[in-house]
Amino acid sequence: MRVMAVDYGDARTGVAVSDPLGLLAGETFVIEEWDAEALADRLAAEAGARSASPIVLGLPRNMDGTEGPRAEKSRALGTMLEERGAAVVLWDERRTTVDAHRILHQNGKREKKHKATVDAVAAALILEGYLGTLK
Repeated sequence: MRVMAVDYGDARTGVAVSDPLGLLAGETFVIEEWDAEALADRLAAEAGARSASPIVLGLPRNMDGTEGPRAEKSRALGTMLEERGAAVVLWDERRTTVDAHRILHQNGKREKKHKATVDAVAAALILEGYLGTLK
């Protein structure tokens, strides 16, 4: 059972896919796409090519738990993915991007050189959080 996690962004979207047993984050990559419909098509195709289900979609919430415009965009993308036949799980992604920046900084990565990498790391953190609930 593979699971795919998504850290949705306006220009870049981080993606992480688990190993075949659904135990660890394996492959990570970034999709550069501005159009939400085209992104939904690509994500559904990537999940299908890897037999990944569900798609765990990061839901950005404010620190007080409320939802803003970014959460609305994530929910809309989730609906588009469901329309393409994907099973979608919304996942509270608070602090994943902050944690991704911290991880990269601690490993000597410079801010300007890891803008795309941070999205993939954030997706991996979403995936690891979700997989941790399955044990």
